[in-house]
Amino acid sequence: MNQFIELTEKYSPNNYSPLNIVLTEGKGAHVKDSDGNTYIDCVSGFSVLNQGHSHPKIVQAFLDQSQKITMTSRALYSDNLGVWEEKICKLANKNKVLPMNTGTEAVETAIKVATKWGQDIKGVNADDAEIIAMEGNFHGRTIGSLSLSSNEAYKKGFGVLAGNIKYSEFGNVEQIASLITPQTTAIIMEPIQGEGGVNIPPKHFIKDVKALCEEHEILLIADEIQVGLGRTGKMFAMEWEEVEPDMYLLGKALGGGLYPISAVVANDDIMQVLTPGTHGSTFGGNPLACAVSIASLDVLIDESLPERSEQLGEKLLKGLQKIDSSIIKEVRGRGLFIGIELNENAQSIVSSINEQGILCKETQGNIIRLAPPLVIEEDDIDTIINVITQTIEEKSKQTT
Repeated sequence: MNQFIELTEKYSPNNYSPLNIVLTEGKGAHVKDSDGNTYIDCVSGFSVLNQGHSHPKIVQAFLDQSQKITMTSRALYSDNLGVWEEKICKLANKNKVLPMNTGTEAVETAIKVATKWGQDIKGVNADDAEIIAMEGNFHGRTIGSLSLSSNEAYKKGFGVLAGNIKYSEFGNVEQIASLITPQTTAIIMEPIQGEGGVNIPPKHFIKDVKALCEEHEILLIADEIQVGLGRTGKMFAMEWEEVEPDMYLLGKALGGGLYPISAVVANDDIMQVLTPGTHGSTFGGNPLACAVSIASLDVLIDESLPERSEQLGEKLLKGLQKIDSSIIKEVRGRGLFIGIELNENAQSIVSSINEQGILCKETQGNIIRLAPPLVIEEDDIDTIINVITQTIEEKSKQTT
């Protein structure tokens, strides 16, 4: 066993099942392991690395800020928090933002804000407030975010979770409508489900859900932690349906792969329910995180990475859809966010793809998820298509 794997396994609890690959270097869309092998990274830290590994502008922002001041806490002001807040608010067309550290903290914050908004603005008793979530979602692993999951295996053994959560089939607006009551305060969804298998809802679904929210005075919360910030070919995945949610949840690529930062972005008519003492975070909005995030957002915009994702993603999708094999059930995606759903378990195929220098991972057992950095070169897209095509064709020959 690799010495690094052995040491990690010795001291880590058994809550992960990683690939037996030890990464030691990364630049752009490429990584190197401890044995000197190189890969095209199609995992990207589950969309943390939209700007690529070690982007020089983001690294420089980190270095510059680390020489000035890294931490203040929100007990004091810093000179770059407002700068970051203005940038993210203008990008999302909102006027308030609350910085946190991780995606699951953003989800926790959204649950709190939606519940208090239901009580203070809509007049729903906080104990009775209901949230509708989608089946197949993934919003995080903390108690609050886990409560939104419809997967009982994720929740088993963790006791009483947050209550009053209802679940609807993703894409079924009629079912959502049937679940709405006067106590419903929010509907939360990923515009495209990532962990669920790169599930894309039917056309007009999100528009129809938005209409329901407006009709019944319900907050629409878009969890764009994995699919936002250029991943799907738009800055926000909600843009594919030209819908503005009441609340955006952002994370992952917000820190450019260098520093954790997340955000809840909404307007003051929602955020006004937060008053001193109702919510906070020691590290949330610290100067180092803000400096890194400002640079990360600048890279997305200045290098037109959402547009690049749409263009190269279309090439990748069309190339993979040409594979003629009974092993493949469907190839779907938007931008550089692709799911290859198989008619069998994906693990052996994923292993073979990894061995040929394309780093990827399966989800839901039978779906290969591809999400390379948005800075990837076109030649690398060709390589990904060729390797996956040859691997699946070879596997098809073995099964016939």
